[in-house]
Formats: sequence, C-alpha cells, structure tokens
Amino acid sequence: MASVARVARSYAKALFELARERNELDAVSREVDSLAALLRDEAGLRAFFARPWIAAATKRAAAVEIATRLQLSKLARDFLTLLAAQGRTTHLGAIVAAFQDLRDAAAGRVRARVRATLALSDAERTALAGRLGRVLGGKQIVLEAVVDPALLGGFVAEIGSLLVDGSLDGQLARIRERLVKG
Repeated sequence: MASVARVARSYAKALFELARERNELDAVSREVDSLAALLRDEAGLRAFFARPWIAAATKRAAAVEIATRLQLSKLARDFLTLLAAQGRTTHLGAIVAAFQDLRDAAAGRVRARVRATLALSDAERTALAGRLGRVLGGKQIVLEAVVDPALLGGFVAEIGSLLVDGSLDGQLARIRERLVKG
C-alpha cells in the first residue's frame, strides 16, 4: 500500500506542476476527477486496463479514444495515455486524491471528514468549518459530513492525522478514564 501511495504522489506531483505551469489547474482537476469516476464506475473498462496481457499500445489507443470522447485537454489526454502505457490506471483514484491534496495545500485548504449523529445544516457546517479553520491557523476547511448513527451525540472530525472528538461517546470515555485513574 505504501508503494501505491508513493507512486500516486509522484504522478500527482508531476501532473500538478504541469497543470500549474500551464495555468490549467481547475480544468485538469475536473478532468481527472471525471476519469477517476469513469474507471470507478465502469468495471469492464477498469478490468481492460488492469489486464497485463493486453499490449501497452492497445491500452494507449483506448486511452486516446476515451480522452477524445470525453473531450479532455491535451494534458489530461497525455496523462491518461501515460498511465495506460505504464499500467498505472489502477492507481488513478489514489493519484487523483494526491493531486487534490496538492491543490488544497497550494490554496491553503484542508479537507475534514466529520461524522455526526444527524445531518449537519448549512449553518452548522459553516460554523464548524470556521472553528476548525481557526484552530488550524486560519486554513480554509472543506467539510465532508457523513451521518454516523453509531454515535450517541455530537461529532468527530478527522483532519489528516488530527482527531477532534466532540462526541458524547468521547466525553463518556474521558469521564470513565478519569474515574478509573481516581
């Protein structure tokens, strides 16, 4: 798994630098997102690119055809063609995630995954993003909120390796720990 992450980061960094250099970050970001969604949703296409016995030239030709039909930019087309030729299309999801991390870091954004017992309203999302942003030194927070019925109440926010536990479960665990320690 670590090698996939390393490969994904190197491809993502190369794509990010080229897209930034050519002033195409937004367009390339949308295009690689759509490519990742296509490969995630189309099992037959994913299986085609994963088969090692299919010649690299055949995979490249298929990648060019896909890029043409999706009307991708030259950079996104060349990137998909490279991945197909190198047998790395199975890593596209990880590459796109690493690419988005680079984009977020360059823009001063951080992604947070928030689990709560109920769906958060827009006002709650905005308020929580603002508070988390202040805690992280003024960074812009992009929230991905999911409902977790296993929580008794409150929320748990995961921001990279940082865990902010504002849940009732967490509070009860801390009280229990204090009582055990005396």
